[in-house]
Amino acid sequence: MKCVCEGINLSEAVLKVVKACSAKTTVPILECVKLSAKNDRLTLSATDGEIAIIKSIPAEIYEEGDVCVPGKYFSDFIKKLEDVQIMLSVEDRKMDIVYSDSQTSMQIVSADDFPVIDTEIKENSFKLKTADLKKFINATSFCCAADDSRPILKGCQFVINGDDIAVTSLDGFRLATVSGKVVSATGNMEIVCPARTLNEIEKMIPDTSEETEIFVQRGMILVSSENTVLTSRLYGGDFIKKENIIPRTFITEVTVNKEKLKESIERAAILVRGDKNSLITFDISGETVEISSSSEIGNVQEPVKAHIEGKDVKIAMNSKFIIEAVNALEEEQILLSFNNQVQPFTCTNVTDKSALYLILPVRTSNNA
Repeated sequence: MKCVCEGINLSEAVLKVVKACSAKTTVPILECVKLSAKNDRLTLSATDGEIAIIKSIPAEIYEEGDVCVPGKYFSDFIKKLEDVQIMLSVEDRKMDIVYSDSQTSMQIVSADDFPVIDTEIKENSFKLKTADLKKFINATSFCCAADDSRPILKGCQFVINGDDIAVTSLDGFRLATVSGKVVSATGNMEIVCPARTLNEIEKMIPDTSEETEIFVQRGMILVSSENTVLTSRLYGGDFIKKENIIPRTFITEVTVNKEKLKESIERAAILVRGDKNSLITFDISGETVEISSSSEIGNVQEPVKAHIEGKDVKIAMNSKFIIEAVNALEEEQILLSFNNQVQPFTCTNVTDKSALYLILPVRTSNNA
């Protein structure tokens, strides 16, 4: 293989695909980026077995061929060469990287063992406005589980029924769900896509793109944009039914200014950020939500004015969960709905109810 390309193009490409390289694996080839030189294009590919990213860039090809290079080292090196032209040439078991008046050599691996990435995923599809897709991902992916104890909870559920779409995530302690409309769909479908995949899709698709189509087939999805193709496996199994978790009625409803509530929560959270649950308490009564926290460092008590309907309630929660939920809401006034100190409560916008966040309270000695 021998080719010449612009450093800025190669750097942008390798920084995209290297995100699909495996960080911890017993299969060394999954730590590599595959370079394929053919037909005036240099194509970079990486996969960890769950997600794969392929990107091609223009190049002058003198000798066609395929080779694998250590992904992390190659990307770290190439991103320092964005302002020069680069020549890549392979000889024996090394690749020479020639730039300006300098030359560097890097060990290579045979491309023969690199996994075949299936890009023939076209059986079903749905199309969304790009702005809506990015909104759905940003509004839900942070509520996905991070550990492997229940793998399906590491993804977001997409349910398409006609032109309606609902995206839901949960980690066992909180839930996020957002509803909207699709531009088109080949039929009703339900998939659970890894949060990591969705976050890469959100970064990959430019804001200038009006619509994004997602293809689904055989437990896989495919998304393409600007010479970049991303494929990922989907999670199998039964996702938890949100209808069985979200309360239908509430006995206390609190309408409050989002920014004032957020600022008070953030101050209260500072003193407990080293604690396991980062516990803060809402004491709701009269026309006030009193937000408090206590630790070895000190304690905070702040009243926030609110419009309250229903019974008084005192409830404890993880400060991180409530901050992230409040941040995800968009209106100036938000609505918090409660039943009691041990049942889950919800956060929504006052007017636009398309997004809902549910949080499980933390049991304390006062409410056990």
